[in-house]
Amino acid sequence: MGPYIHDIDPIIGTVLGVHLWWYGLSYSLGFLNAHLFIRRYRERLGISLQAVYGLSLLLAVGVLLGGRFVEVVFYEWPFYGGRLTLIPAYWLGGMATHGLLAGGLLGIWTFSRIHGIAFLRLTDALSIPAAFIMGVGRLGNFVDGQIVGSVTDVWWAVKFPDAEGFRHPVVLYDGLKNLLIIPVLMLVWRRHLPPGVRSGLFLFLYAFLRIFIDLFREYPTTLMGLATGQGLNILMSLIGLVLVGVGFRIGRAEAKAPAGPPVAAGGGGLAWRRLAFVLVLLFPLVIPSDWTQDVPARYGARHPGLTHSALNPAIDAIPEGAVWDTWDGPQPPSGE
Repeated sequence: MGPYIHDIDPIIGTVLGVHLWWYGLSYSLGFLNAHLFIRRYRERLGISLQAVYGLSLLLAVGVLLGGRFVEVVFYEWPFYGGRLTLIPAYWLGGMATHGLLAGGLLGIWTFSRIHGIAFLRLTDALSIPAAFIMGVGRLGNFVDGQIVGSVTDVWWAVKFPDAEGFRHPVVLYDGLKNLLIIPVLMLVWRRHLPPGVRSGLFLFLYAFLRIFIDLFREYPTTLMGLATGQGLNILMSLIGLVLVGVGFRIGRAEAKAPAGPPVAAGGGGLAWRRLAFVLVLLFPLVIPSDWTQDVPARYGARHPGLTHSALNPAIDAIPEGAVWDTWDGPQPPSGE
């Protein structure tokens, strides 16, 4: 078996001029999996069916907001800093994985504050579907041909679009790592450990193992002298270890406490919650995984209509070539 030539069309199809991406579908599937997981274990968590939809919505919205925030601020601020009106345009580019976790935690924390449920009890349960979301998200990255590893001559190397030489399929490494975390978390889930231990273990395994995987990745940006993602990996690993220690130290009493009666979501019936959740499931389909600067350059040959101005008409107001005037990262090919 020789090296693989990547030639997968990242676009599922186009509906009324809107491109639907395989990468975005991975998030839709991840959110649906999380919802079904919460629904299955809602009695153990002590929440009603209405509250299940509320938690699923807050989790999904938190993931989407957090992923976009970190992508814009830490990775693409030279572009978006002068074009703030384009920040909400998810369809211009993708999201950052560390932001997905931070945003998801914020959504869970919001739910816990509203309904008075222990935050760590929720994060412990949702660490399992979180690992699934991160795993399928990486598969979406690979389908889109984005996030390349370093040049290599191993037999499983991949020739990615617009990347010189054959590369490590680093997103597949990371995706497999995330999926392999799931059985570990399921084993810990059955042991009824103190609150916080499972959450900390997930954060540690996700970030610490990624440190070694990212050694095969080419990072275009730095943070405090380290590759941006590596700095965040180290920080997240330390947070995970602290959380495990704190959980074992002070969480045993809470672990023995009963879950209590189911929490009612309030605010009416299920109809509007179900509709809102369906809309949240559909929205990620418009999100490509590449950076804003890379999307037309990478996919324009296969889809000629995929231009910056087509993705967002506001870019029409920017003089030709000026989109890149403050960007010091990868440049688009000449003639774009």
